[in-house]
Amino acid sequence: MPSRSTPSSSARAARRLLSDDALHASTVVANNTMNRERGLTGVNSYTRELGFDPLTHLSAFAASPSWLDLCSGEGRALRTAAAQLPASAVLTGVDLVGPLSPSPPPPPPGLELVKASVTDWEAPRAYDLITCVHGLHYLGDQLRMLARAASWLSPGGLLAAHFDPGSVRWTDGSPASRPVLAALRAAGFTYDSRHHRLTLRGPRLLRLPFRYVGADAEDGPNYTGQPAVGSYYEPAHE
Repeated sequence: MPSRSTPSSSARAARRLLSDDALHASTVVANNTMNRERGLTGVNSYTRELGFDPLTHLSAFAASPSWLDLCSGEGRALRTAAAQLPASAVLTGVDLVGPLSPSPPPPPPGLELVKASVTDWEAPRAYDLITCVHGLHYLGDQLRMLARAASWLSPGGLLAAHFDPGSVRWTDGSPASRPVLAALRAAGFTYDSRHHRLTLRGPRLLRLPFRYVGADAEDGPNYTGQPAVGSYYEPAHE
């Protein structure tokens, strides 16, 4: 498994931390292919990566189930789910690049694929399921994204996202993983270290005690073996 080395203070200082706009233009973020071929079930699937079947979770919301997928890539899993859920279901996929196919089929009724930065996009409603399958690896302020997504959950809703604690650091380059995980757990998240998954049930407003400083798009590969982004923070002072 690839390991991520912690940069020294001098090494971090030599790297220019990027704003979100600059980060979006980087090749690591704009051209990532993490969810391009991933389907709903099977070997390369959301069910395998998340450790549960999204349709099984959504079946508890029989009247009008809703699923928001952040960093959705081609939206293959959402398309499959739309065909198996009630016509009243609401499915939304948000991706910076969007589908790469030159002639993608139109989304089925109930599914909206949005081409936008997930860090700027605002959810128009609450969702019963919010997923971010390996998407946080390409965001700068990962903690703000988690806090925003937590506020978009419906009562009984579930948030599931892959998270690499090694990607969060203090401004001097030292690891911030322990205090960050402690704050997330105190906020109600559960972290599965074996599968690098964060989960949260039910909506809440979070105020995590960290201030985002910037991102490093040249952080190198993380546990997935793919190039990823390093996120830098400092303690937030009231």
